[in-house]
Amino acid sequence: MTSDGRPAQPELAAREEHAGWDADTAVEQLYAAHYRRLVRLSVLLVRDEATAEEVVQDSFVAMHGRWHTLEEPHKALAYLRQTVVNRSRSVLRHRSVRARHPEEPPGDAPAADAPTLAQERRRTVLDALQQLSERQREVLALRYYLDLDEAAIAEHLGISRGAVKSHASRGAAALRALLEENRD
Repeated sequence: MTSDGRPAQPELAAREEHAGWDADTAVEQLYAAHYRRLVRLSVLLVRDEATAEEVVQDSFVAMHGRWHTLEEPHKALAYLRQTVVNRSRSVLRHRSVRARHPEEPPGDAPAADAPTLAQERRRTVLDALQQLSERQREVLALRYYLDLDEAAIAEHLGISRGAVKSHASRGAAALRALLEENRD
């Protein structure tokens, strides 16, 4: 009741009460009074308490940052509820998009030192190739680097196909043995 006997207007009283508050005080009061209820509201929408708490926290942060732009600070709780509902809807939309477009599982990522190890392996193979005879080295290079068949190698080197087979077999065996030595 007012001093003249008329019933007090609760909206007017709330408006006057919030009008002088700064953002810190206002959001602190709203947080203390309504945080748990807003989390329960969001849990009903997003069905996950951790996500709901995050939504409500983000809503309070947004309210704090925009407090000075509120035209009617006494309606801050209504704005806050609407923000919680909207942000909860955004979470649900994001979930539905992710469900429609699942991420590809990551493949085996190469180790951080993979390029260095690959370079070291190449250097080891090249060093081992240098220890082979010239003809074995030529046959293996043409066979495995240029991917030529026996006939093309024989024609290119001016030797028989049988000689190509022999050099390839002996060269590969010698190369394997050299690489085994280096591994130990």
